[in-house]
Amino acid sequence: MASISKKHIQLALSLPPRLRTFFARYPAATILPEGTAPELAKTPYQEEAPNPFLSTKHPVTGRWHDPKYSLRRQAELVKLARTHGVEELLPFTTKGTEERIRKRVGLGLRVKGTGVGEKVKGHKHERHLVAKMEKRRMAMLDMPDLIREWKKVGKRNWTRWPK
Repeated sequence: MASISKKHIQLALSLPPRLRTFFARYPAATILPEGTAPELAKTPYQEEAPNPFLSTKHPVTGRWHDPKYSLRRQAELVKLARTHGVEELLPFTTKGTEERIRKRVGLGLRVKGTGVGEKVKGHKHERHLVAKMEKRRMAMLDMPDLIREWKKVGKRNWTRWPK
C-alpha cells in the first residue's frame, strides 16, 4: 500500500503545476483512498462548484454563474492532461476528446456536399462541365464519319442539318 501511494505521489509531482493545482482543488473520485465517501472528501472548491467546467445555478437567486474555467482554459487543461495521460481524471467538459469525437460523428464535417449523396451547388460553368465534356467527347468520336462525309460531298454541297 505504501509503495502504491508513493508511486501515485511521484506521478502527481511529475505533472505540470497547472494540472497539480487543478487536481488539488478538484480531485477525481477515482483517486480517493478506498473506504472514503466522495461526499465527505470534497474540497471547499468542489462544494462551491462540483464541476468547474459547467455553469452553476445559484440556489437562492436562481441566476446562472459562469464556469470557474473558461472554454479556452478548459481546452488548455484538457490538452495538458492528454499529453500527460490523465485526461480521464478530469470532470466532464465539452472540450474533452470523447465529447469532441462524439460531436464530430453526430454532426459530420458540416461542409455542404461532403455528406453521402450530397452535391455542392457550384458555379454554372462547373455544373454544366460534365454534360459539355460528354457532348465534346461524342463529337470527337463522330469526327471520322463527318470527315468521310465531307470528302464525298465536298465543302459547298454538304449540309448535315436541314434548314
